Amino acid sequence: MPPWKEIDTVMFDMDGTLLDLHFDSYFWQTLLPRTYAKQNSLEHDEAMHIVTTTSEQVYGTLDWYCLDYWRDTLGIDITSLKQTITNKIQVRPNVEALLSELNSLGKRVLLVTNAHPHSLDLKMQHTSIAEFFHQRISSHQLDLAKENEGFWGRLQILEAFDPERTLLFDDSLPVLRQARREGIGHLFAIHQPDSERPGLEPAEFAQVHDFGDIMPSRHRDPEAS
Repeated sequence: MPPWKEIDTVMFDMDGTLLDLHFDSYFWQTLLPRTYAKQNSLEHDEAMHIVTTTSEQVYGTLDWYCLDYWRDTLGIDITSLKQTITNKIQVRPNVEALLSELNSLGKRVLLVTNAHPHSLDLKMQHTSIAEFFHQRISSHQLDLAKENEGFWGRLQILEAFDPERTLLFDDSLPVLRQARREGIGHLFAIHQPDSERPGLEPAEFAQVHDFGDIMPSRHRDPEAS
């Protein structure tokens, strides 16, 4: 359980944390290679190799998340292609209940994502969670990915917060490790980011299986009774 009394600011990743990662898994590993193969008269395996190689070259950098980079590299309108599968955008269980409760408790609630602003806008348009956040921040606003050195310090330009009294939920171990190096005090991973894939093995961070399990109202501090 997060020590809710010791936390003022709660930061949530988006894809794989608040939203089912299946949308993104399907897009990048199925729809995009298939579209690229059709557009360039390639066999599927060749198209998949090109997409995978391109991904590996920029993994861990802001370009990996940048729709403009992928559009220019592959010649595909990524934003428009994503709009063809918006039915796959799904909010994870008990997300809205937790966000609502954190707001009622006076916590500062932030969405901090590596997603490109166009992706962020698309997800917010097709869910009902936008209203719960005091700020929605894309790492593209800071010119650093969340796993890059200095991101969490630079974030304080947009949002003043006390790292020791901040909680971050994220499905990415590199992101969580960088946040730890930069002093974020409370860190939780997500056990099963993609509902159609197996859960993650236990690692160095506590894992959330269901946000309903950690609702502050369900785990009152005994000393408060």
